[in-house]
Amino acid sequence: MKVQSLNFKARSTEALLDDDLKAALSNVKQGFIGKRAEAVRLVPEWEQIRAEARDLKNHVLDNLDHYLVAYEAAVQARGGQVHWASTSAEANDVIVDICKQAGAKTVTKGKSMVGEEANLNGALEAAGLEAMETDLGEYIIQLAKEAPSHIIAPAIHKTRQQVSDLFHEHHAQYGLHERLVDRSALVNEARTILREKFRCADVGITGANFLIAETGQHVLVTNEGNGDLTSSLPRVQIVIVGIEKVIPTLEDASCLLRLLARSATGQHFSNYTSLMSGPAQPGDLDGPEAFHVVLVDNHRTEMLAGELREMLRCFRCGACLNHCPVYGAVGGHAYGWVYPGPMGSVVTPAMVGIENAPDLPHACTLNGRCAEVCPMSIPLPRLLREHRRATFERSLQSASARYGLGLWAWLAARPRLYHWATRWGVAVLSRLGARRGRFSRLPLAGAWTQSRDLPSPQGRTTFMQEYRQRQSDANAQGGQGS
Repeated sequence: MKVQSLNFKARSTEALLDDDLKAALSNVKQGFIGKRAEAVRLVPEWEQIRAEARDLKNHVLDNLDHYLVAYEAAVQARGGQVHWASTSAEANDVIVDICKQAGAKTVTKGKSMVGEEANLNGALEAAGLEAMETDLGEYIIQLAKEAPSHIIAPAIHKTRQQVSDLFHEHHAQYGLHERLVDRSALVNEARTILREKFRCADVGITGANFLIAETGQHVLVTNEGNGDLTSSLPRVQIVIVGIEKVIPTLEDASCLLRLLARSATGQHFSNYTSLMSGPAQPGDLDGPEAFHVVLVDNHRTEMLAGELREMLRCFRCGACLNHCPVYGAVGGHAYGWVYPGPMGSVVTPAMVGIENAPDLPHACTLNGRCAEVCPMSIPLPRLLREHRRATFERSLQSASARYGLGLWAWLAARPRLYHWATRWGVAVLSRLGARRGRFSRLPLAGAWTQSRDLPSPQGRTTFMQEYRQRQSDANAQGGQGS
């Protein structure tokens, strides 16, 4: 995908002023978080499954070449073809070439984040093909000419009224002129349009949640069934997928599937979990005449060899986004590329270059909630700190930020001086703020006080001073008791 100027600061400032976005993002807190917590509560062995999944993916990453070659052989044995793409541009070239050889005019697409990485729709349209998204959220943002703002709910930033306006504008060409506002009516109208697209498509393109090296199958998880129709109705099926999605066996897939839906949507299992492989065989009632898999690297091997290796365990559930206070305030488009939230702040700099996205690693409070809820036990805060280190070493931050960090590092490396300075600073702020109990303006804290007050600190400083006081009190009480 073509990299824009990933100016997170400007985009997030704009997002904070968008009342429609605030209303739409409230659905994240009201829906995903509570449902996930309840789904996890009902699985007593949840932590054990997480540990097994982490170990499984670590084993795969240690032997990635072996399992990819095994998967390729299994696909070929079932009559399919595997194509290797080092970059997104190569993946686009392969897919466009397959479509041209098939004499295709229309393409239906299931949701694919790797396809978004490559801006596959743009490549197909440039080649004269009609590409239609079939996931409802992806269909909505395609009409709006926008990128997805969430991994599993691409149009979560849209209100129902905005969707109604889009459908009223774009569906008139199909003879549908009534403005609808009811949620079910809007879904049914989209289904009416897409049903004909499914029937007429020459090529179907989807992603894949997992690739099974043992059998050459891929697992496709959806809640709408559009992935199944996209895969089985057209003459040609193409799967575009990152190389990290391969796993050894079907039994391994069952372990990961127990984590995926619960983490993503709070469901025990998604509505459609399909196993597919190869073209239709004699006697099959449906299926494509030709089957292709495009395995995409796009900087993944660089991540595999570096400090970000653990990020390749991610299976794109979106749990880290749903629990991130920054994402919940500004939404996905503020991040400027395909992947938003904590995982995006790790993946995007790795794929587009840290110099093109220096702000993203700093778009985090480092509260650690993302790592707590990650089903694959990815240490996201540590990986974000790795990016922060890189931005500092390469002087990608502003001079004032670098100076401030350098000054703090110098002070923090001298504990006695640090404790003295913090005691003095807290004491002064406590005295100055005693009357109102808060500060609405402070030097060097304008970004904080621009939208909130800073509470006046208590007379004591941090943990150490409080700890010493409690130890002193405990010793005094012990002495009295003796």
